[in-house]
Amino acid sequence: MNALLNLSKFIDSASEKLSNIGTFCVFAAAFISAANAFVRYGFDISSNAWLEIQWYLFAATVMLGAPYVLKLNEHVRVDLIYGKLNPKAAASLDLIGLFLFLFPVMGFMAWLSWPLFLKMFLTGELSANTGGLIRWPAMLLLPLGFAWMCLQGASEVIKRVAFLAGHTELDLHYQKPMQ
Repeated sequence: MNALLNLSKFIDSASEKLSNIGTFCVFAAAFISAANAFVRYGFDISSNAWLEIQWYLFAATVMLGAPYVLKLNEHVRVDLIYGKLNPKAAASLDLIGLFLFLFPVMGFMAWLSWPLFLKMFLTGELSANTGGLIRWPAMLLLPLGFAWMCLQGASEVIKRVAFLAGHTELDLHYQKPMQ
């Protein structure tokens, strides 16, 4: 079990590092958006590449940040049920959700998005917009992000199984979002 818990710590650490890249992408997208608006309205100059890089950065933010949200236990769930459960029942419900929803959906999405990325990469597909960017870097974020969600899900399974077996403590404190 210790080897699996060490693997879980490694995955958690890598998810945190990837989320830091995602955080940087938020700031970069905001800066580019503001600069693009300033140049467009101030100097009447525009470029589709600057518009497209913003949604590339948004894709990076979501696909690199989502696994860390799962690690922090801040993902979407049914508050009505989850908030009333004791820690062992919450861990059990998490395991059911991971196996019933997260792994099948994320695995399927990674499987579907890989051929699209590969096609774009091999053909060097460009945006249909004049002056647009190559598409494969943004498309690569999809299979990688979905696959990393599966890895983070595996880390969560390891932690919950260890908790239920009494090998480790796990903070499953859940605070209902303020409405």
